[in-house]
Amino acid sequence: MNAGRPRRVQTHPFPSSRRLVTVALRAGRRITPMYGLIEVDVTTAKQILARHDPPSSMTAFVIASVARAAAAHPEVHAYRNWRGQLVTHQHVDVATIVEISTPQGPFGLPCTLHDADIREVPDLTAELRRVKREPAASRSGRWLEHAAPVGTRIPGAVRAMYAVMARSVAVRQRVGTVAVTAVGMFAGGGGFGITPMTVMSLEVVVGGLARRPRVIDDHVEVRDVLDLTLAIDHNVIDGAPATRFSAGLRELIESAAVLTPSN
Repeated sequence: MNAGRPRRVQTHPFPSSRRLVTVALRAGRRITPMYGLIEVDVTTAKQILARHDPPSSMTAFVIASVARAAAAHPEVHAYRNWRGQLVTHQHVDVATIVEISTPQGPFGLPCTLHDADIREVPDLTAELRRVKREPAASRSGRWLEHAAPVGTRIPGAVRAMYAVMARSVAVRQRVGTVAVTAVGMFAGGGGFGITPMTVMSLEVVVGGLARRPRVIDDHVEVRDVLDLTLAIDHNVIDGAPATRFSAGLRELIESAAVLTPSN
């Protein structure tokens, strides 16, 4: 211990934005997650994204690919309603996180990309950048600015909100059916992110991107490889359908199918 250095402790109010996160994590305790760690070759996708003017987001590319794979396998983002019935959607709305600045510090703002399964990557990229630039332009940004400071102080209000999000079909039309979270940019290099689930039955965590040797047509090449963590609610889906979804997602990403004009 350095006797010459003053040791200070500061106490601050717990931010209302963090209260939203802690309640969301508690809401996920009802989910029984089944995790899959996969590596996907994004060399082709990365080259195509760089040719876009302006360059498109890798996160937006993953979101578009996840949405199309989920549309082909709607059982992976099914959930149970208030009556215990199984609900499936024939569209895919992706809930993701955009980091914004707030008076209480940086905060991951939820952002819902509606009909992500039929939208182009540049369009999704533009919406993500618009929300980051103008958070108040989004519904969740306005809620965070005006309602969150009050709502988080009402006992049980946020917990009730997440309970409704988990079961209400009408609310799911607003908040999304699939979650995609990107954490790779915080560390650099490869690596998987494992996060608790909240209310979505399918969550994809975008981890690190690294150059790695891969076998291509019986030859070893250095490729751009992205680490993904898939988390699926085992309450509503078994391993075999989850595996088929994972295989379809890998094919979409490695072929960069969502970046071709026909898609």
